[in-house]
Order: sequence, then C-alpha cells, then structure tokens
Amino acid sequence: MTAMKREAAHIPHVESGSYPLRAGNQLRPLVDGEPAFRTICRAVESARRSVWVTVAFLKEGFEMPDGRGSIFDVLDAAVARGLDVRVLFWRSSQQEEEEPGVHFPGTEAQRAMLAERGSRFLARWDVLPGELCHHQKSWLIDAAANEEVAFVGGINLDPASAVSPGHPPRESGNIHDVYLELHGPAASDVHHNFVQRWNEASERMSEDGAWPRAGACDDLLFPTRVSPERGEVPVQVTRTVRPDTYASQHPTPGGRAFAIARGESSVLDQYLAAIDAARRSIYFEDQVIASPRVIERLDAALERGVAVVFLVPADAHPAFLAARRNPALATFFEPLHALARFEDFCLAGIASNAGPGRYHDIYVHAKIALVDDAWATIGSTNVADRSFLGDTELNASFWHGPTVRALRVELLHEHLGVDTKDLDDADSLHLYRETARKNAALRADGEKLSGLAFEIDPRRYGCEPEP
Repeated sequence: MTAMKREAAHIPHVESGSYPLRAGNQLRPLVDGEPAFRTICRAVESARRSVWVTVAFLKEGFEMPDGRGSIFDVLDAAVARGLDVRVLFWRSSQQEEEEPGVHFPGTEAQRAMLAERGSRFLARWDVLPGELCHHQKSWLIDAAANEEVAFVGGINLDPASAVSPGHPPRESGNIHDVYLELHGPAASDVHHNFVQRWNEASERMSEDGAWPRAGACDDLLFPTRVSPERGEVPVQVTRTVRPDTYASQHPTPGGRAFAIARGESSVLDQYLAAIDAARRSIYFEDQVIASPRVIERLDAALERGVAVVFLVPADAHPAFLAARRNPALATFFEPLHALARFEDFCLAGIASNAGPGRYHDIYVHAKIALVDDAWATIGSTNVADRSFLGDTELNASFWHGPTVRALRVELLHEHLGVDTKDLDDADSLHLYRETARKNAALRADGEKLSGLAFEIDPRRYGCEPEP
C-alpha cells in the first residue's frame, strides 16, 4: 500500500465515524449539474456489472443531458444490458402532501408508471421518523470491481440543477451545485454505506416498499476488501446517521467495526476540526448558514486572522425565512449578525445579469468547504443541525493541494469572472470580498454586475425587505 502523503497535515481527519482515512485515491470535482450528470451517465454507460443509486429528491420533468431522457430511461437501459441496477428512494408522506412532484415516494401512480414502462431495476423505499430526510445523493458504478467508481455530492434530480457552468440567465430556474467523482479505496466505503442502507431500508418488507414487489429484492453482501489504489489523494468518507436507524455493525473494508446503532455525526466533527485548524482561508458554499457551532468556530477563525467567504442562496431557504419571522428565535441569529464586524468576512450570493436593472438569482445548493487551499469536502450535508444530527448524509473529504487549488480557481472563475491561479488562497478570498462588495453597490443601483457574486449583509439575510 502507498504510504500516506497528506497535505494540510495540520487539518486532522476524524476518528468518530464508520470509515478511516484512506490513501491512494483519484478524484475529480464536478462543478454544476450538466457536466456532473453527463459524467455520471457516461460511467453508467460504461458499467460492466452494477449501478447503485441513492435518491433524495426527484422532480417531475428532470432529464439527463444530451437527450438521454429521464433517470428511468438511464436505469432501464442499464438493466437491458444485463447490469444489476438498484435504487434507494426516500419516502416522506409529509413531503408528498406539502410539495408533490419533488421526490419519488413510490405512490400507487408512480408504481403504475414503472409497471407500464416495464422497469426491471430493483428499488427499496426508506423512511426516517420525524419526517427527517434520507438526504444522500450517491451513485456507485461496478461495486467491488477493480473499476469501481463512486459519485458523492448533493445535486438533486431537478431540471433547474441540470445547468451549464457560468449560469446564463434562465427563466425556469438556475441552481449551482457540485459533485465528486471518486476512484480508489474510499469508493469501497460508499459501497459499504449503500449495502448498509439497502439491507435495512425501513419499508423493504412493506407491500409497497420495494420494487417490483415486497421481498423480491435480495439483500447484498458487504464489501470485504477495498478497491485498488488509483492515485495519490487521501480521502475520508464521513456521514450523518441518526441513532437507531441501522443495527448492522458489519465491519467496513479493512476490518474496522463501528457501532452504527449509536448514530454517526462525523461530517460535523470533520467540519469543526477543519475550521479550528484553518490558518489562512475558509471558503464555504452551502444552501444554509444555520449551525450555531459552525458559526461560532468561524467567528474564532476570523479572530485569528483567517479570511472567510460563505456563499449562500440570495433567496434564502424557506425554513430559514420562517425562522427569521419567528420572534422567539431572534437570539439564534445573533452569532451570524456578529460576523459582520469582521472585515475579512463575506457572506455572498450569486446572480446572472438579465438585462438593465434585472438579475436572475442563482440558487446555491452546493455543500462544500475548502480550507487553506489544501483540504476540501464535498457532499450532501448542509450547514444546519438537521443535516449534522438528523438527516442521513454522505460527504467525502480530501487532503490534496493541487485538487483543492484547482477547484478554488474553477469556482472563483465562475463567480468572479477572473482567473485566480496566480493568487494564493487568502488573496483570492480578499478579491472575492472586494468584487462582491462592489457588485452589491452595482446591484443596488441597477447596474451590470462584474461576474456573479455580490455581498449580503449577514444582519439582514433572510429578513423581510426594509420599507
């Protein structure tokens, strides 16, 4: 086995989760939905053995790029080639009642649609109590084979997510997001996670809890070895698993046993460890900024001189808006407001110019963080206690300067319209802050933005507009 070469050694990995830090991986961040789904579809089309998928949200009308059709078209084509195709769907009666057509809970009509199609992939449905969400969005191709490849991230199967980089204006919605393509030993941990979820999916024995019928889907064997080394990148897979969701303590590849019945919050632990260890820069992209523990640690990092940029959707998440309107929660937002005192902090949104005085806000759905141009994480986990402690989540963190720097340069080129490859991480975030502040003034005057990013006052984020 290759000796572990871990850049950013000052940023520790965590010991609180199911999976160890693994050397020898190859990876590629995939920015925005169109290139991400194109890459995933090509991997499916090249698969020789299996395609296993976890799905949280599936919105009506979603289609894969380049005329490939719906996800069912892609899966059915894989089955027709003789592959073992399995899907874990999240089921929520509340979600279906409040917002039908955004996930796939296996309703009678949906199952009739599968029957009419003649779909022969295997599926199980999974429920979390308290209307929490099985929020993982992963793809695993050729599980247990030497060519095994995993995709980990947060991109939903949503028409507004299947967009090109740069985010030209679209009336039908425009979502910014990120996925990670992963080859090597850490992909076997994504494999282990899928087997654990598949074998213990809550609805598997219900009449409508499996496809094609209850009891028809066989359980899976856990992986007993890790995939061969494919590169030089150390990677650790982290999760959120609510206590008592799963009982299986089957050892992970390599023999590590973890009492999963107690639950797991290793994503949160890794976030806090990385923020605490940061020396120069912290860059976040996330759907929300709603974790008091993360905000507290960002405050401490700013106190010691670390530059921080946090990209959020300018049109805040509905739950964030509702909390803002609740007077009883006013103190919850005070730590966020306090970040405004730091010159080196920037809360930002992104928007496309849509004509004189008109902007199309781009919804930031990515769940990523970059620290010191040497460590990063990509996954499904939001910066919120619900994601850190309740929903089922999956992230992959990596310690590799060249990959992290390349991702930072790509993201900032999209958001600022400038090439930062000749700048270090701290100077790049200073440029981000300066550009975002200038754009906020331009936006207030109805002028064209330079790039996409504009600053948001953390004291007003998610509040009702001032009269």
